[in-house]
Amino acid sequence: MFSSKEQFKQAYLQKLEMMYGKRFEDTTVSEQYHALGQLVRETISTNWIETNEKYRTNKEKQVYYLSIEFLLGRLLGNNLLNLGVRDLCEEGLRELGIELSALEECEIDAGLGNGGLGRLAACFLDSLATLNLPGHGFGIRYKHGLFDQKIVDGYQVELPEQWLRHGNVWEVKRADKAVPVNFWGKVESYMENNRLRFRHVQAETISAVPYDMPVIGYKTSTVNMLRLWSAEPAPYPIHRDVLKYKRDTEAVSEFLYPDDTNDEGKILRLKQQYFLVAASLNSIIQSYRKQHHSLLDLHHYIAIHINDTHPVLAIPEMMRILIDEEGLGWDEAWNITTKTISYTNHTTLSEALEKWPVHIFKPLLPRIYMIVEEINERFCQELWDLYPDDWERIERMAIISHQLVKMAHLAIVGTHSTNGVAKIHSEILKHREMKDFYEIYPQRFNNKTNGITHRRWLIKANPELTQLITDAIGDQWVQTPSTLTELEGYAKDESFRKDLQEVKQFRKKILAKRIKDQTGIVVDEQSIFDVQVKRLHAYKRQLLNVFHIMYLYNRLKEDSSYQIHPRTFIFGAKASPGYYYAKKVIKLLNSVADKVNHDPKVNPYLKVVFLENYRVSLAEEIIPATDVSEQISTASKEASGTGNMKFMMNGALTMGTLDGANIEIRDEVGAENIFTFGLTPEEVLNYYQNGGYRSLDYYHHNKHIQTILEQLINGFFPNTGSDFEMIYDSLLMQNDEFFVLKDFSSYCAAQAKLSGVYENKDAWFEKSVINIAKSGYFSSDRTIQEYADNIWHLNKVKVY
Repeated sequence: MFSSKEQFKQAYLQKLEMMYGKRFEDTTVSEQYHALGQLVRETISTNWIETNEKYRTNKEKQVYYLSIEFLLGRLLGNNLLNLGVRDLCEEGLRELGIELSALEECEIDAGLGNGGLGRLAACFLDSLATLNLPGHGFGIRYKHGLFDQKIVDGYQVELPEQWLRHGNVWEVKRADKAVPVNFWGKVESYMENNRLRFRHVQAETISAVPYDMPVIGYKTSTVNMLRLWSAEPAPYPIHRDVLKYKRDTEAVSEFLYPDDTNDEGKILRLKQQYFLVAASLNSIIQSYRKQHHSLLDLHHYIAIHINDTHPVLAIPEMMRILIDEEGLGWDEAWNITTKTISYTNHTTLSEALEKWPVHIFKPLLPRIYMIVEEINERFCQELWDLYPDDWERIERMAIISHQLVKMAHLAIVGTHSTNGVAKIHSEILKHREMKDFYEIYPQRFNNKTNGITHRRWLIKANPELTQLITDAIGDQWVQTPSTLTELEGYAKDESFRKDLQEVKQFRKKILAKRIKDQTGIVVDEQSIFDVQVKRLHAYKRQLLNVFHIMYLYNRLKEDSSYQIHPRTFIFGAKASPGYYYAKKVIKLLNSVADKVNHDPKVNPYLKVVFLENYRVSLAEEIIPATDVSEQISTASKEASGTGNMKFMMNGALTMGTLDGANIEIRDEVGAENIFTFGLTPEEVLNYYQNGGYRSLDYYHHNKHIQTILEQLINGFFPNTGSDFEMIYDSLLMQNDEFFVLKDFSSYCAAQAKLSGVYENKDAWFEKSVINIAKSGYFSSDRTIQEYADNIWHLNKVKVY
């Protein structure tokens, strides 16, 4: 890209002056950032063009990854790293009196995701490009993303996320490739060449305008694409109320996950989902048409992957295009659709397996509903042939039943592959949650354990650890992360363990400064940094973590002889705006923090920190500094988890349930190098199926639990009123759905064991080394190669 520092400096200064028409000395840091981003994007444009041309001329099969979220994080540093010029640019900028870190701070995290789902999608795009696989992402260009989280008096307050206020230097608007998307209206039937045909009329049309972003592979010429769709008014809309039409249109790409507690919000969410798939499939088919001839061969050249249930409308939309626009018969269209599209399931939570009320779905998407209805009729006939008179099974498996359209059912029936994202998750899908479907389509079910890109989460986020590893085992692991296993031989090397401890301490110092600057809280850098950062949800059990902190607080207050190793508990989490229970947990977290941090008897041993507005760039500071990774979801509820992988890769030890990928982490590192506790998945599922759990028994027979629960409602936390009654009632009146009280004693015992191990630094860092050494398996490069080989059937394509 740049052959020398001098060449880079010359190109950079020229770009800066051309963009802003002023001397370098007069430019702002923001202008310097935008100039560097523009320079990088323009410099790789040749590779971007060459990549697309190579795919086109070679007629390579390509995968299109449809996801409602892409949690990219900041791209400047990551792109420079992947291009192999980060050090050169950093040195060149420093000679100009500019710190690269200052320019990186100017970049606002792209507001395109919420949690693990979006971060996984971003990792997958990185791995596709790095492995020279032809693959692109399709998503929505949310104007305000999820929301900016502020904590005011301990409560979450949501503000619009203004990530686009200074523009997005990485995107290229393709107004000429805008696609019309239709809502509402009605369907007319007519005869043509002795065939019954359908057309959507009197529709409300909006325009989907694509913005393309380059996805740069690591030290390769491959540059794939992330296409994000923005909703804009159609050029000639037929609409009586123009202002309302404009507002309704722009709302489609304004916020990620609008509040769907009412019908208006549900309509907007369903609009978003159809908007994404209609625009994406139109774009894909148009591109295919230019390169190939028969649509009957589509699945030989195109793979479409739907990331969770949000893009499942791709199935009926593909059918609509093939039948209504291309004139194919039902059976031909169905064969192409099912062979082209594949599906990843990310959850066993029933509320997350989307179900849309017919009274919303049918009028909003009239032609799509007709197609879904026909798919359902044909599927139910298939079930009747297999299970005659078994009405209960057919009702259970139907795509439309009880006036609900079940998206997960449609996803399984309308695709050739359904995969889970961890071994235990895939087994639960096959033998419990989707057992009925597995019995008739066993060949469609498979597992692809999630992974993360070590380029962002180790090389970029933790350069000190990266250097330490490379000094020990060479740099082959950067290209082949599975070779990190060579590091295992250093677990008993005293000198290496000491160096690792120093790296960890250095990262803790950086995070401690961030905490002080952001919250004013001074933390003990020698304390155990115990971290739980993830989306706030009841099943993830931040509540269990909080109860353990309250337990420690109470013990320290009651018993002057009780001693613990000093610990800093760090939280980061957003609660969905309409998820009131989760918001109460955030308030409890901050109330506990206020209590603990201001108690002079306790705060030498305990500190509690809530870092607001958790995001990718903040995670890059938190994860390298972490000692203990809290992965404590109710067993069987977390499909996989990817935070657990990022933490272990940076040398943290996992405190976790036997859930999701925690099980595979334990299998890799050995049971002695992870801390596990609580119910097993089988025990949890047995309770759900057969009953037998009474949370009141734990309340009455465990004085620590009783004290903690009473503190929620007896005024222990001043000025909180009845804030925590909802939590109290959920545990006792509603029988503790996620077994917080059941697992409490086991969790406290595991935490005590962990504290004891930490006292012996040699033992602790031996375990830390083993965790790093075994983390290579959890690279997204491995995961994506499995998708490419077993589901999408892609070949690697070298651009040069």
